Amino acid sequence: MTLLGMVGPWQLIIIMAFLLLPLFALISVLKNEFNGNDKLIWVLIILFIPFLGSILYFTIGRNKRIK
Repeated sequence: MTLLGMVGPWQLIIIMAFLLLPLFALISVLKNEFNGNDKLIWVLIILFIPFLGSILYFTIGRNKRIK
């Protein structure tokens, strides 16, 4: 049996969310400027708690960027 044969469409969406959301958050953090050590803190949060850290970044951290 193949792995994809046992995974339904909703499971694929959840897997993609848990993989792609932290990746997009890390790219966004690394491309933008922040005050002080905020960039390092956001990278560590996203790396250590990927899904929750990504959601926190997109809700809180994006407002803290230097424009």
